[in-house]
Amino acid sequence: MMVVNNGGNLSQEYFRAYLNLIITAKACSALCAQQYMLEHFFKGNPNHFGPISYESFVQATTERE
Repeated sequence: MMVVNNGGNLSQEYFRAYLNLIITAKACSALCAQQYMLEHFFKGNPNHFGPISYESFVQATTERE
């Protein structure tokens, strides 16, 4: 698992790396990785790490499509 600093805004690069890690580790699709992150990383709350981090996540997932 990747370490997260709760005080900072996470970047698109961070989320791209995290998504790739999940895809590789779980041998699943990009959509599966996105759903996994929403449930486990964000704990079901898109604003768990703040709106800037969530927007970076959305942008990273949009680039993958």
